[in-house]
Amino acid sequence: MQGEDSLQVLVGAEADSFPLVERSRTLEAEASEQWDYVLVADWHPQESLKQERQQEFLEQLQRKGFHFKVVEDGKQVYFGIRADNGLFDLYQTLLMESEGPAPSDKLAKSEPVPATTRIRIVNFLLNRTTAAGDSFEDLVKGGVFKARFALHKVHREDELKKWAQWRSLFRKQPIDTIRNYFGEKVALYFAWLGWYTYMLVPAALMGLLVFLSGFTLFDASQISKEVCEAHSVVMCPVGEHTGGFHVLSETCTFAKLTHLFDNDGTVLFAFFMAVWATVFLEIWKRQRAQVVLNWDLYGWDEDQEEMALELINCPEYRLRFHQHSYLRSTIILVLSLFMICLIIGMAHVLVVYRVLAAALFSSFLGEQVTTAVVVTGALVHYVIIVLMTKVNRFMALKLCDLEEPRTFSERESKFTVKFFALQFFVHFSSLIYIAFILGRINGHPGKSTRLAGLWKLEECHLSGCMMDLFVQMAIIMGLKQTLSNCMEYLGPWLAHKCRTMWTVKRNFGAHEPELQEWRRNYLLNPITTFSLFDEFMEMMIQYGFTTIFVAAFPLAPLLALFSNLVEIRLDAIKMVRLQRRLVARKAKDIGTWLQVLETIGVLAVITNGMVIAFTSEFIPRMVYKYRYGPCHPGSNSTEDCLKGYVNHSLSVFHIKDFQDPIMKEGWENVTKCRYRDYRNAHDYNLSEQFWFLLAIRLAFVILFEHVALCVKLIAAWFVPDTPQLVKNTVLDKKYKTLQEKYKTLREKNQTLQKMWPSSRSTEV
Repeated sequence: MQGEDSLQVLVGAEADSFPLVERSRTLEAEASEQWDYVLVADWHPQESLKQERQQEFLEQLQRKGFHFKVVEDGKQVYFGIRADNGLFDLYQTLLMESEGPAPSDKLAKSEPVPATTRIRIVNFLLNRTTAAGDSFEDLVKGGVFKARFALHKVHREDELKKWAQWRSLFRKQPIDTIRNYFGEKVALYFAWLGWYTYMLVPAALMGLLVFLSGFTLFDASQISKEVCEAHSVVMCPVGEHTGGFHVLSETCTFAKLTHLFDNDGTVLFAFFMAVWATVFLEIWKRQRAQVVLNWDLYGWDEDQEEMALELINCPEYRLRFHQHSYLRSTIILVLSLFMICLIIGMAHVLVVYRVLAAALFSSFLGEQVTTAVVVTGALVHYVIIVLMTKVNRFMALKLCDLEEPRTFSERESKFTVKFFALQFFVHFSSLIYIAFILGRINGHPGKSTRLAGLWKLEECHLSGCMMDLFVQMAIIMGLKQTLSNCMEYLGPWLAHKCRTMWTVKRNFGAHEPELQEWRRNYLLNPITTFSLFDEFMEMMIQYGFTTIFVAAFPLAPLLALFSNLVEIRLDAIKMVRLQRRLVARKAKDIGTWLQVLETIGVLAVITNGMVIAFTSEFIPRMVYKYRYGPCHPGSNSTEDCLKGYVNHSLSVFHIKDFQDPIMKEGWENVTKCRYRDYRNAHDYNLSEQFWFLLAIRLAFVILFEHVALCVKLIAAWFVPDTPQLVKNTVLDKKYKTLQEKYKTLREKNQTLQKMWPSSRSTEV
């Protein structure tokens, strides 16, 4: 390269020959819109082997019908790539589908091929094109090329620019424009995300109403009154590091706060969310069908397109059939179970941390040990989530390689199932532990279960396990939404700024418009196969938090609503301004993610039913109210039905039965203490009330799940997946197509019948 006055420009087409010729910089620059893709490589004048491999790769592209242009820029070389229109004509002829009129009409009218189609086909061919037996990824690893990307349009559509602005936070998304620029798969993601956000409004309002209704019980609740007035009720030490004995009235504030998310409205809200999840999905299916019909993709077949692209790339392509191996399936199942057990083991690490943290914090936090352990435990769980996400992605990819899927789409589907399953256990294992295990295997005062025989297992919060579950949900979901959104925007923004500032200092080829555009696209953040996948996965996990365990955190839909309003705009800004253009992919639905959503909906019904039955105090309150309390059958009492509930729910332990000496300074006159459980006072065995409550809890879970699932099925039946208008439109198209074929055949038969007598007379 000789300064800025000359650039080595190499131009190739079907008629050109290798080696490529050098032209001066005065060559008239062609519009950047002309190039489908740009390849980038480091300039290695002394490394002839890499140059030879680059030339072999370009020669192979040339034989397939590609035009290209090569421009030096300092230490880098840019390769502009454009496919011949014959490739796209062949593609349209093979598929005979969508994107306008029939192929013969398209060819006659010479209509331009949509940019998304060009990008999709060229990307596929680049993936399949090899030089000396190497794939493009192998060439990148070998240092032959550095990157490849589709060019953003110099003048993006005004609607896209407005869409990628914070001022458009509450505006309707231009789904058709997104589809025309980024392809159907990206457009369907934003269409689904927009509908999900819209449907969160009633869920958020309902959750907020349930939460606020708890304020009415702040001072009016009989249970809170009894707790706050229990100045003479001495509670047993919850743990070894929580300050020993304490008076029940000290938990007055926590008892009142618990009613914000553990009240009678919680059951209705959990049931509402079960129905909401079904209605949300069923209406989305209807909207998806309408959108896909408008895009003329209702009858599109993904396998057919994949085969067409393979034939375009290689006419000798041989179809790869579906395969199944019981041996491989067994290995994959065993490895998957091993990973799930490992993740569950990580949850046990969290248990160990909380036990050890309680011992460590007790020396300087005093009575605030429990709160500190809960908060820091949630932070540790968040760190585990971040680390295990990388491990899970690696393992899911390896499991997919072992399964040997037939196509990229099949590989993506299998990877989605495996990765989501692992991520589900990572995100929800600690919540499952808190909701259903914490405090239930600890024994009782005087005979407690200990970790390694030394440390006593952690107990639930003084006001109950629902408080622990609420805090854990709030911290994890809050951190995940806020930190994820911040990193999702700040990371790409800072990376782009740094790359841009470094290149401005170099300032090579500043007067070449086309080179400037190529360089500007290269400086954008790179995209990967997982760029859109990661966005979907993030929303699936959020949807899980919004529906699973929502009985313990009714504010989850509200938090998700605020997060999604920001998420849509962040994704728009990132795709339009901060990262290279996503490869357009055709799709007529969101694929495997729909099955993931339906699975989450079923899990939400089961989990919320169990939370209400086993974690919440709803069942014990109802049983006391109608069996043991003043309002039991046959009673004519006018007192509050929950009067005496607190005393009824606390068991008695005699201080003399403590096996280990405990600090009793100031409590010398105490002969007994109380603890949350249903045990006999004489032998500390589980009481009859415990077993009766357990039977009621199990009956409630079965009843709740069956009723909720039946309502879900009825709602799914009541709201058809496909609107009648879409069905009738598709039916009408089929009828007209058959009618045209019938008319054509009939005209041919009539012509033959007219010709037959004349031909017969000639023969005679």
